[in-house]
Amino acid sequence: MELSHILQITIAASVLFVWTFRFENIVKEFQVFGFSSSFRTLIGTIKIILSTLLIVGIWHQNLVLIPTILMAFLMICAQYTHFRVKNPLPKFIPSFVLLVLCLILASRHLQDWA
Repeated sequence: MELSHILQITIAASVLFVWTFRFENIVKEFQVFGFSSSFRTLIGTIKIILSTLLIVGIWHQNLVLIPTILMAFLMICAQYTHFRVKNPLPKFIPSFVLLVLCLILASRHLQDWA
């Protein structure tokens, strides 16, 4: 299995795990952030769609770059939100790790396009 596939599965599985099995934590975090449940639902839907595209991208590589860049953008937004509410450093780590993985994956796919 190549590195891109491992990154795609890792990113997608992480997001899907958090937005399904740890949803109670997501609800609490979005309340702390001051976001509405509608916004939470929108973000969750987008992340699940992007994760699904990353998995499908294992067989259709042309579906990987855009979802990866969009997921990276959402992770940057998460970093900003944690900063805005002055969360402790450990709260920043999951979205930062996913951001780095997304950037690595995007760079690999950009190299393939060049």
